[in-house]
Amino acid sequence: MDDAAVLAPREFTQLLVNWRNGDKNALDQMTPVLYDELRRLARHFLAAERPDHTLQPTALVHEAYMRLVDQRSVDWKNRAHFLGVAASMMRRILINHARANQAAKREGFTQAIALEDALGVFTNPQIDLLELNKALQQLADLDPQQGRVVELRYFGGLTIEETAEVMGISPATVKREWGTARLWLMQQIEGPPSVQ
Repeated sequence: MDDAAVLAPREFTQLLVNWRNGDKNALDQMTPVLYDELRRLARHFLAAERPDHTLQPTALVHEAYMRLVDQRSVDWKNRAHFLGVAASMMRRILINHARANQAAKREGFTQAIALEDALGVFTNPQIDLLELNKALQQLADLDPQQGRVVELRYFGGLTIEETAEVMGISPATVKREWGTARLWLMQQIEGPPSVQ
């Protein structure tokens, strides 16, 4: 049986709190569950990447895990909060990786990711990860709540309900913000719809 399925949400939350309070045993108990959650997120992220992506899922999971266990100042609330922080961290890792690749190649090549399944709005199935990140930063500047919803839903793979829990808003608000943000991103990345 999967470790993540064995650990109840309240037990996971209590372990997060104990870990935050310095209980190293709590981290030991959570490590298999943390890795399961991080692997799920990594699969979600990398499923949208091109097949020859140079960052392997295991490397992404290990990098995210190492960064997460170094988080001392986070006031962990629950599993959804953990996933939100992990999603932000994985996004930064992928963006840094894309920038390093771009700098190394010096020909302007950036990583194209398939977004049609993830965001469900783009007509161009391959979108540049750095271009998406730039558009997402612009969205966050205009509407921080919509930017966070996209980050949690797309980069974190969180459900509407999990996103609402992390953000402390209603699921209806998440649905509305998600729909508006997707349309805005589509216009930024693909341009305005053509009139025929």
